[in-house]
Amino acid sequence: MRFFTYFYEDELEQFFYKKPQDFNKFTGREILAYGLGGTLYMPATRPNIHQDILSNKHKGLTSLVIDLEDAVGDCHVDIAEQLLIEELHKLQGELRRGLFTMADFPLMFIRVRSLEQFKRITDRLGDAIQLLTGAVLPKFNSDHGEEFLQEVRSIHSDQHPFYAMPILESAKVIHKDTRMEELLTIKQVVDRYKENVLNIRIGATDFCGIYGIRRSADTTVYDIAVLRDCISDIINVFQRHDSAYVVSGPVWEYFSAKSRVLKPQLRQTPFRERYGDEGLKWRRKLIDENMDGLIREILMDSANGLVGKTIIHPSHIKIVQALNVVSFEEYIDAQNIIRSAAGEVGVVKSEFANKMNEIKPHFYWAEKTILKSQLYGVLHEQFTTIDLIKKDLFVSYS
Repeated sequence: MRFFTYFYEDELEQFFYKKPQDFNKFTGREILAYGLGGTLYMPATRPNIHQDILSNKHKGLTSLVIDLEDAVGDCHVDIAEQLLIEELHKLQGELRRGLFTMADFPLMFIRVRSLEQFKRITDRLGDAIQLLTGAVLPKFNSDHGEEFLQEVRSIHSDQHPFYAMPILESAKVIHKDTRMEELLTIKQVVDRYKENVLNIRIGATDFCGIYGIRRSADTTVYDIAVLRDCISDIINVFQRHDSAYVVSGPVWEYFSAKSRVLKPQLRQTPFRERYGDEGLKWRRKLIDENMDGLIREILMDSANGLVGKTIIHPSHIKIVQALNVVSFEEYIDAQNIIRSAAGEVGVVKSEFANKMNEIKPHFYWAEKTILKSQLYGVLHEQFTTIDLIKKDLFVSYS
């Protein structure tokens, strides 16, 4: 499995200075934490999930979450659990028959409602638990979070890794008067199980729900004041260099066209300069499909150090992947910073003659950039993420 599987080999050679590398659930945690990409959520009540995976229905999909929590009505929890068990056992049967290998399999997680449900499902799955990369732990908090992490640790082994992805989305985290104490306590809990935690996720929808807010397709999470402040504090706590985690971008909720209230959020210049009139037409298509807000939010995610994103529609996959690719300039700067870290110099001029690279302040950024480049790849100098997004891709809307 790797990013950009919908590109032909000659296209990868054309676009990439350093091509994306293969990975799977057995890849080391430090690298794998960057490999979620666009994590597609689907309800556990969705029929034929195993067929969607076997047929590679969603081109480019590298990670998915089968949701037993918010995506399932309270009256249908038993049905959802049964369907989940059946689908995973079907997949396990196909694996035994040799129709695919674990190396071909996307990173797959289940999102559970409670510790009791978590234990019940893992017991019923038996050996099929090995198909999963881990569990998403919603409304993770300082009171009960450790119990979930203990369960994850009991499942995890070197032969069959199993990771937790806690979601921060509780009232104690969003409320300003309790936030920092709760975040710092959660961090202490998570640090005790760090080798079992793949990344930290942000529950923007639940946070907004606490205040009766729903953002529009023209509004990013960074435009909502309470969300912006909370995300800032989550980054402050969980991305500190001394014990850092990969933090994933919050969910983008929109995928269908509707009348616009605000002006489009994609500048014309990059599209016009790159592709002329054709570029402007293609820009309009992205705007009509409400992709401009998603693109703007991912760029803001990246600027704030977040990697990957929760998505609810397969049309978002290639956008998330493309906008996480490392540029040639970033890669060369990162390499030079790391090479210069022996202590002989404190600052070096960028090879691109447009900035100064300070070794100590920029070293952590450089390390993260190199790790990210191993999975997402590095573009040739003459290409941009616009070139990757423009690549035609058939996406099923069912």
